[in-house]
Parts: sequence; C-alpha cells; structure tokens
Amino acid sequence: MSDHVESAQAEDRSYPSLRKNRDFLRLLFGRLVTNAGDSLYAVAAMWLVYDLTGSTVYTGIAESLLLLPLVLQFLSGPLVDRWPVIRALVSIQIVQAIAILSLPVAAYTGHLTVELLLVTIPPLALLNQFVYPAQSAVLPRIVSDDQLTRANSAFSFTLNGLDMLFEAVGGLLIAFIGAASIFVLDSVTFVVAALLFVGVRVPPTENQVEDAGEIDVSGYLSDMADGFRCLRGTVFVEMTLATMVVNFGTGMTLAVLPSFADIRGGPALFGAMLGALGVGRALGAAIASRLETVKFGHVKVIGSAVGCLLWLGAVYAPWPSLAVGLFTLAWLPAGISAVMGGTLEQTVTPDHLLGRVASLTGSASTLTLPIGALLGGVVGSVIGTLNTMAVAGLLLGFVSLFYAARPRLRRLPAMNDIDPEEFDISVDSPTESESHD
Repeated sequence: MSDHVESAQAEDRSYPSLRKNRDFLRLLFGRLVTNAGDSLYAVAAMWLVYDLTGSTVYTGIAESLLLLPLVLQFLSGPLVDRWPVIRALVSIQIVQAIAILSLPVAAYTGHLTVELLLVTIPPLALLNQFVYPAQSAVLPRIVSDDQLTRANSAFSFTLNGLDMLFEAVGGLLIAFIGAASIFVLDSVTFVVAALLFVGVRVPPTENQVEDAGEIDVSGYLSDMADGFRCLRGTVFVEMTLATMVVNFGTGMTLAVLPSFADIRGGPALFGAMLGALGVGRALGAAIASRLETVKFGHVKVIGSAVGCLLWLGAVYAPWPSLAVGLFTLAWLPAGISAVMGGTLEQTVTPDHLLGRVASLTGSASTLTLPIGALLGGVVGSVIGTLNTMAVAGLLLGFVSLFYAARPRLRRLPAMNDIDPEEFDISVDSPTESESHD
C-alpha cells in the first residue's frame, strides 16, 4: 500500500466533499486563473511572431522556446517535495505578473521585435513549470484517496475548458484590439491567482520546511536521484515514451497552426483551433471520472486509434467549422488518459516522492514538444502546413499499436482496481528517509 494511504489512515483524517473543501477549491480556482494567463500569453506571443515574420520557421522556433521549459520541469521536483508549496506558488504568480508587463510597454514605445519576443518567452514559460508538479503533489494531501480521481478530473476538465475559452477569446481579442494589449490582461490574471493561492492550507510532508525561516535545499541532487531510481524499470517509463511520441506530433502541429489558421480564416481560427485542443481534453477529463471500471490500457489502444482518424479528418476538412469540431473530438482520448494516468501515478507513488515523480515524468514526456515544434516549422516550410499536421496525426496511430503490442501497457488496470504493490514505486536505499532529517 502506498505511503500516502497509510499516513491518511494513521492520522484518521476526515475530508469534506470536494464542493465544500475550501483548500481544494482555492487551489482549483487559483490554477484555473493562472492557466487563463498562460493561454492568453501563448496565443498572443505566437500570433505576434507569425505576424512579424510570416514564417513557419520562426513560429516553430517560438513554439519550441515556449515549450522548452516543460522539459526542465524535473528540476522543480525536489523543491516541490521540500519547499512551502503555497508560498512558492504565490511568489511565482507575482513575478510573472511583473515580467509580462514588459511586452506591452515595448509595443507601446515601438520597441517590440521578434527578437525580444524570442528572448522573453523562455523565462516566462519556465516560471510556470513549478505549478503542475506542485498541484500533483498537493492534491493527495488535501483530498481523500477515494476523491482523487474526481479531483483530478475536476482539475483537468476545468483547466482545459478554460484553456479553450481563453484561447478562443484570445484569438478574437487579437483581431479587435491587437495582441500586445492582451499582455496587460494577462498580468492581472497572475495577480488574481496569487490572491487565491494565499488562502490554501496544505499539510506538510516530513521532508518539507513550512516555517518562515530559510528554505532547506540540502540534499537536492540526492532527492532528484531518488526520483530517477524509483521510476527505473516501471511501466511509467513505457507510458512516458508513448507520450513523448504524441507530444512530438503535437509540437509539430503547434508550430504550423498559425499558418493553418492564416490559410483558412485568420487569428480567430487560430484561437478556435487552440481552443478545440483545450475543450477536447476538458470533455475527455469529464468523461474519465465515469470510466473508473474500464481498463486504462484498453482506453489507450482504442482512444489513440480513434483520435488518429479524427485528427486526419480535421486536417483535410473542407470547412473551418468542421475542422474545429473534428480537432475537438480528436483530443477527447488525451483528456481521458491525462486523468487516468495522473490518478494511477498519484495512487501508487509515496507522498514524499510524488513531486519528484510527477516532475520527472512530466519533463520526460514533454521533451519532444519543443523538438517537434522546431522541426515542425522547418518541415512545414518544405512539405506544407497540411501535410505536416497529417504526419503529426499519424503518430497517434503508432501509439495505439504500441500499447496493443506491449502486454503490461495493454493490461493497465481500471482506476478502481489499482494495486500499488504491483507497481513497486519505491526507493531502494534503506536510509533514504533518514537523509532528509
């Protein structure tokens, strides 16, 4: 049985329902608002790069820089497991709110260039890489184990739904008020998120420093090594490899999506296509909580195959509205998988390792996003935007075959039938816990 199950039983804690859980709701809405800021920023930055250059090569570079910090997410894992999480979240929101204002100032003074955008994108994106591992590590400490799937589903549904809304709205705002003006609204969202995070109370793990004194980062490299060691040889390695393939195709698509929108309908369609990605994942996340009795492995095999066909249909659809609709449906399986995969990881991983495990799998799976974006921009300039997006869609078919061919992937259990002992997520060193004292 995982450590967090044992600790919950030992403390005999009682948790309110999710609707009445104040800490869960503040974390949810805080993450929701900060994701809104990220969505607005991504839409505005990418369209500005394309508008200034008219080149898929430049949009590929910009998208790769936007996605590259995801690869460094693993660096935050040991910090999530040791730092006062909420204090760090609040600080990150404030820094982002201040930093993002440099872009509208540059635009209004006539100094906004593609070079400035390319330099500004990575540090702003890097700041937000603490948020996902932090959320993943915090959830099992503020909700009960039998609420975990519903909590993950609520996060995925709400966050991806908001991505859909703000990305679509972002595309419309670009058409009416210009991309630079969006950055001002973006700054406001980060301030609001900070205010929401302030009120969240999270029980500390035994390895965290929750007092007001100096943050302890001793043993950082040892903590990171523990994360690698506990994942070695587990099914999560194969799951991550499959996700890397999908993310490579996603990166390719994101790089040429401004060009696709420009061909078919302009910035409003760009926002709509990004929104389709978000709403598809959101609907999938909502469905996931109703599929607790269905084997995860079967969901991946069938869902990836169907997603491949829908993706190809969206690429060659004769009407923009049909393309948006099919692209939305193509992302349903990804939303379902995100909830199931997150729940599986949280259920079988000990609490004191969860930040490291979540950040390592997150970093590894997103490694191919910036690579795909960079290559996608170049490939798009050679074989065309539509063909590049089609190649990306075919990679979903590959993932379906991969899960079908690998027995332990194909047999991944339903969410209500997970036995942590079967996954053996642990650190072999007997003195591991003592090293954090």
